[in-house]
Amino acid sequence: MADLNWKRRFLNGTPGDQQIGGRPRQVPGCCWSRVTPSTVPEPNLRLWSKEMADELNIEQDCSDVLAGNRLVEGMDPYAQRYGGHQFGNWANQLGDGRAITLGEVETETNVFELQLKGSGITPYSRFADGKAVLRSSIREFLCSEAMHHLRVPTTRALSLVTTGEDVVRDVMYDGNPAPEPGAVVCRVARSFLRFGSYQIHAMNGDRETLQTLVDHTIKHHFSGHVSTTDDGLVTWLNQIGEDTALMIANWMRVGFVHGVMNTDNMSIHGVTIDYGPYGWIEDYDPNWTPNTTDANGRRYRFGQQAEIGAWNFARLLESISPLMEQPERLYECLEGYYNAYERYDQEMWVQKLGLDEFKQGDTVLIQNLLANLQLVETDMTIFFRLLASIKAPEIEAFYDAFYDTTTIPTTEWNQWLKAWWERINGQPRTARMLDANPKYVLRNWMAQLAIDAAEKNDYSIAQELYMLLKNPYQEQSEYEDKWFRKRPEWARHRVGCSMLSCSS
Repeated sequence: MADLNWKRRFLNGTPGDQQIGGRPRQVPGCCWSRVTPSTVPEPNLRLWSKEMADELNIEQDCSDVLAGNRLVEGMDPYAQRYGGHQFGNWANQLGDGRAITLGEVETETNVFELQLKGSGITPYSRFADGKAVLRSSIREFLCSEAMHHLRVPTTRALSLVTTGEDVVRDVMYDGNPAPEPGAVVCRVARSFLRFGSYQIHAMNGDRETLQTLVDHTIKHHFSGHVSTTDDGLVTWLNQIGEDTALMIANWMRVGFVHGVMNTDNMSIHGVTIDYGPYGWIEDYDPNWTPNTTDANGRRYRFGQQAEIGAWNFARLLESISPLMEQPERLYECLEGYYNAYERYDQEMWVQKLGLDEFKQGDTVLIQNLLANLQLVETDMTIFFRLLASIKAPEIEAFYDAFYDTTTIPTTEWNQWLKAWWERINGQPRTARMLDANPKYVLRNWMAQLAIDAAEKNDYSIAQELYMLLKNPYQEQSEYEDKWFRKRPEWARHRVGCSMLSCSS
C-alpha cells in the first residue's frame, strides 16, 4: 500500500487538534485529531472485496496494515470530529469514536478515503474502547457490498480482518456483558463527511471553522459550485438534497431500514453510511424498525425514512445559515428535497410495477397495494419478485410470499391484481420489473447464520453470501432453495434477526 498515491487534503485544508491521540476529550475549533490505530495480537484477513481492491490498486497482502498494526509511508491517520442529533436530540460533540481514517488515496478516476472501523480509542470514543466485534463487522462488510450491487448509493468495504483478541460487549444493553471476537473493517468512500460535520461548528458558534470546512468540501467534492455566494451555497445544498432523496428512495425500493438515521449518520454524498442495527423488512410493515433503542418511539421506522431525511436535511440547512446573506433562501432547498423525493418515488413505482409512466390514477393503485400488503404477513421481497414474473393476475401465483396462506384476503388481492393488470394492458414490462425488484437481499437471519458460523471459525457462509449478493437481480438457481425464502420461524424473535442494538 506504500505505492499508492496518498493525499492529505482534509488535514491540509481544515483546522485540526494540536494534540496527537490521547484520551477522550472535548476538541473545540477542530475538524479532526491525529491518532494511531491500536495494534492487535493476531490479524487474519477473512473477507476481501477484490472489486474495491482493484479500483484502489491494492494487493491482498496487507492484513497487518488493514488491522491497524502497521502504517505505510503516505498515511497520516486521523479521527474526524462532528456532532449530531441523535433520535431528535442534539448531542453536541460525537466524532469518530471507533473509526480511524488512514488517509485519502488518489486513483486514476477518483479520490477515496480509507477508514478502519474498530481500530482503537480516539479523542471521540467517550466511554467506549474504540473496538468492534466480529458480528457487527460481518454485517458491515456484507451490507456495504450488497447495497452497492443492489444499486443503492453506499460506502464500500475493502476488507474484514479478525484481531485475535476479545472485545467485551453488552449485546442488548441489559446488564449482561460478555467477551466476543474482535474485528476491523476497512471501509471506503469519497469522504466520511456527514451533516453533523457542519452542525458541530454552527451549534457552537464557530463560524470561521464552519466556513473553512464548507470551502474545503465544495472545492474537493462538489467542483463547479461557488462557495462564497448564496447562489453557490444553494446550488451545493440542492445537490445534497437531491442525492439524499435518491438514496432513501432506493432504500424504500429494496425494503431497507437504516435503523439509526441520526444526523451524524447522514453523508453529504447521499450514500448509506454507518451500518448498525439495519434490516430488510420481512413481512411488509411500514412501522418496523430493527433498532431496540428505537422500539418505543419508532422514529426511524421503515415508512418514515423519507420524512426523517427531510428533518435531517433541514438541520444541515440550519447549520449553513450563518454563512448566508439571505438564509430564507434555504427554504427552497428543503422544498427541492421534497420535490426530488416525490420524483424518485414515482420513478421507483414505475419500475417496480412495470408501468409505462406515472399517471395520476397510479397513486390510488399504489395505496391499495400497500394496504393489501399489510392485511396479512407478506414478504416484500418475494412478493415483488413474483409479481415481475406472473403470466396472469391470479393470487395463487403469490402463495410463496404469504406466511399463512389460510388467511389471505383473496377478495382484496383479486381486485388489486385486476386493476393492475388492466393498468398495464396485460403486458407487464418484465425486464424492467426484474431489474428493480431484487431476488436476494441480506436478510438479518441470513447475516446471523454467517455470524454464527464465523464465530466458530467458519467463514464459508459469509463468503457464499458475499458471492450471492454480487448478483441480487439474477436468478442464481443453485441458491434459490437456500436463500430465496421467507424468514424461518426460528428467526422471528431471535436477537440479531428481529432485534438489534446499536452495538450490532
